[in-house]
Amino acid sequence: MTKVRWGVLGTAGIARSQTIPGMQMADNCELHAIAGRNPEKAREFKTVFGFEKAYGCYEDLLADPDIEAVYIPLPNHLHCEWTIRALQAGKHVLCEKPLAVSEAEATRMFEAAEKSGVFLMEAFAYLHSPIWAAIRAELDSGIIGDIRYLDSAFITGRRPDTDIRLRRETCGGAFFDLGCYPLSLALYLIGRKPREVKAIATFTDRKIDLFTSALLLYENDTVATLDCGMTLPTGRIDRFCIHGTRGEITSPVRFNESGDIPYTVLSEGKSETKTVSVPNNYSLEVEQLGRCIREGQQPHVTRAFSLMTARTTDRILRAIDY
Repeated sequence: MTKVRWGVLGTAGIARSQTIPGMQMADNCELHAIAGRNPEKAREFKTVFGFEKAYGCYEDLLADPDIEAVYIPLPNHLHCEWTIRALQAGKHVLCEKPLAVSEAEATRMFEAAEKSGVFLMEAFAYLHSPIWAAIRAELDSGIIGDIRYLDSAFITGRRPDTDIRLRRETCGGAFFDLGCYPLSLALYLIGRKPREVKAIATFTDRKIDLFTSALLLYENDTVATLDCGMTLPTGRIDRFCIHGTRGEITSPVRFNESGDIPYTVLSEGKSETKTVSVPNNYSLEVEQLGRCIREGQQPHVTRAFSLMTARTTDRILRAIDY
């Protein structure tokens, strides 16, 4: 199978530390070009990661006829503009989460993809992990009965106010940066949108949420609680458990973790721990979009899922008056 020729639109930290190394591991990916507003930094990426070309502006990369797919790790407020520009240039796009800062933006982006006849997928790398597919299969089997409670959290250390993740003008804050993980996990495992959404938050003087706690209420008394924050003095917290009418599933898995990961199913008094071997999550998402392009698969992170996530995010942000 011919490899997909990729361009990377931006030199963000997540591209350097996570996604590009994952792309190097992907068996159907060719690193063709990197673009950055700082030409020197783009050339550095070219040397370090082995791109064939380096561009000093995004427009030049999108004009490159050899590029088939583009990964976009730009700040949140730039996702919509540059995703649409890439789609209009005929490129398939993997856009970093959150895909957009509103459901309205996400809708425009998918409409642009449909019009251009190319794929658009939100880069939730962890959702490609077989650990979550295994847990979803357990739920679908009915082993813990009907879901009644899900709890998930992603909490990290306090960032300086100058960090781009804590700037209002770039749509920063705990929920945009971290909350999309526990939210998307709840939506993926429960499999439907909530009936009601409640949320509270603490804010910096610049009106950026440092900690947000959300409550998703469903029919049949199902509840999901989500916590995210940038408040720890050190380290990070990843938390997950799900309880049903017949049992529960727990796991120490961290978002985007690879390796041998256990999860435990407790059902009707019997406990069983299973282990799943998990490859690099970032390589998995790149390979999957590559199979969409080459083999006609559909994106694992679907349009419907991304729009549901964006819609629920809108509701949470309104609840905390962001």
